[in-house]
Amino acid sequence: MAAAQLMAGLLADRSVAVVHEWFSAVGGSENVFLAIAGLVPHAARYVLWAEPDVDRTGLRETWLARTPLRRSKALALPVMPLVWRTAGRPAPDVVISSSHAFAHTVKFGDPARTRHLSYVHTPARYVWSPGFDGRGRNPVLALPRVALRRVDRWGGRHVHAYAANSVEVRDRIRRFWGRDAVVINPPVDVAYFGAGPAGDRDYLLGVGRWIPYKRFDLMIEVAAAAGMPLVLAGSGPAEAELRRRAGPDVRFEVRPSRSRLRELYAGAAALLFPAHEDFGIVPVEAQAAGTPVVGLARGGLLETVVHGETGMLADSTDPGVHARLVAQVSRLDRARIRRHAAGFGPARFAARMTRWVDDALR
Repeated sequence: MAAAQLMAGLLADRSVAVVHEWFSAVGGSENVFLAIAGLVPHAARYVLWAEPDVDRTGLRETWLARTPLRRSKALALPVMPLVWRTAGRPAPDVVISSSHAFAHTVKFGDPARTRHLSYVHTPARYVWSPGFDGRGRNPVLALPRVALRRVDRWGGRHVHAYAANSVEVRDRIRRFWGRDAVVINPPVDVAYFGAGPAGDRDYLLGVGRWIPYKRFDLMIEVAAAAGMPLVLAGSGPAEAELRRRAGPDVRFEVRPSRSRLRELYAGAAALLFPAHEDFGIVPVEAQAAGTPVVGLARGGLLETVVHGETGMLADSTDPGVHARLVAQVSRLDRARIRRHAAGFGPARFAARMTRWVDDALR
């Protein structure tokens, strides 16, 4: 029996709520939330709020969605724990939260009756790692940060079981919350991205949201040092600065469609990923297309890339070091890269989630 059927059978006689943070344009955490919800079709789906440009079908928004705070995550952050304590009734038998801020603190009724399992993308960066990507440095958060850390740690005491999206995040959960977690990597649509048409492999590629910690500025330097054209696919607030830095060999693809992104993966000589990421779905998508990854030997890439086999990693942000690795990727076996990526597909995620839920409910 498929894992999805096993999960549905496991929870068929229980009321279930699946909970997520704010729901914006579908990205990594939103996809995981939808994947979890897909394993439990009868579950109620709760989010803090849904952005206007997303499909809200089946989503239950909290009262925060009816306030001006929904327009500013920084201002909304201090009240999120309160919102999750008053999110909805009646209390379900099982809650599965998808958390990267405070969703793990959600509380429906008596914890003795409701079993709470939390899948964690990361303990809130804004609270615990404010320097990680710069967004947590908002001065509005400076004073409440210490209090929010206490609330964050205390507010998750009723969680019965944690899962982390990577070893990196499991270690943060241990360090910040003093709790253990099983590691369940997110599902990646490897079949789709592995079906792209073969390209000429004559350019380097960077994919993602154009924000500082993703290091698209460094990708530009690496491509220049390697003497290769670069395609940057995505969108974000750093676009103007990146265009200012870019030379004539850098092409920008703003908000490419999913099918276009698949083409870009399939045509690239290598994906550049010099960022310290929690997990990183983009590198797995690239490998599904047989495209090697050249990146930073930290965080999620240590779990998703096999150095010297499916990509090349360096514990350095020197563009010259990464450029020298780019020169070595042509010898890598693209069939081997695809086989490696296949291990991160939805079936594996469903099987591990089902096992985790089964163990937590015993």
